[in-house]
Amino acid sequence: MLAAELSLLTPMQRAAGVGRLVAKQRLGRTCIGRLYQEGAAKIRVPDRADGGFEAVLINTAGGLTGGDRMHWRIDVEAEADVTMTTQACEKIYASSGGTASVSTEITVGKSGRIAWLPQETILFDHAQLSRRLEVELDGDAEALIVEPVALGRLAMGEKRISGNFRDRWRIRQQGRLIHAEDFRIGADIWQAAEKQAVLGGAGAFATVLLISKDGEKFIEKARCIIGSGGAVSFWDGKLLARLVAEDAYTLRKRLVPLINLLNREAVLPKCWSL
Repeated sequence: MLAAELSLLTPMQRAAGVGRLVAKQRLGRTCIGRLYQEGAAKIRVPDRADGGFEAVLINTAGGLTGGDRMHWRIDVEAEADVTMTTQACEKIYASSGGTASVSTEITVGKSGRIAWLPQETILFDHAQLSRRLEVELDGDAEALIVEPVALGRLAMGEKRISGNFRDRWRIRQQGRLIHAEDFRIGADIWQAAEKQAVLGGAGAFATVLLISKDGEKFIEKARCIIGSGGAVSFWDGKLLARLVAEDAYTLRKRLVPLINLLNREAVLPKCWSL
């Protein structure tokens, strides 16, 4: 049998990982309650000079392609305060078949808080990605959720990309659905992105969501930071911002100060500057 025929019969190896973290409050500080990691999913908790609790999510596969699966579960117990980020940008490579899947589940207990701050997801040409985010908050819990995305790699001349990307969010507070969105783009990603009603030709974009009773006080400063490259609104305890930019570098120029503002001037994870 020819090698080409054998390759059709032999299933390709796929990356898979499961990471789970429980953070609790002990003696006035947030610490690890439980930690579980399996496969390509790793979680590291570096020391911070300010004593804050920061966890870094790592995909040791170095990226995702069709058929790869990652699942993250984060439980923030009562009064705990957690910052989550990623070691690097998540690269979604061209798929030779199938769709990469990333699912994240987050719960935050009474008076708890989470800042979900992953670095950019970069969609390569012919990438296939389905992503799901589920968040359950206690009545007075707070959450800052940031998800930046870059379409292609400008440094490699990769701009007019094709593929498929779906992003599904469901945010609940005490069981009540308070935010839901489904974003889907493809199969000609760049042609769709050029439409004014979608991204207006932008090569990078970000969604920023702050669930906090104090969110309204940030809205004017947030509008100054975002300028003409997006918009921000506040309603019923929810501040929502959309940002677009030519590329990821330009996007960060506004995204970083916006995160600093909404994260109560907390130190941005060092991974963002490496």
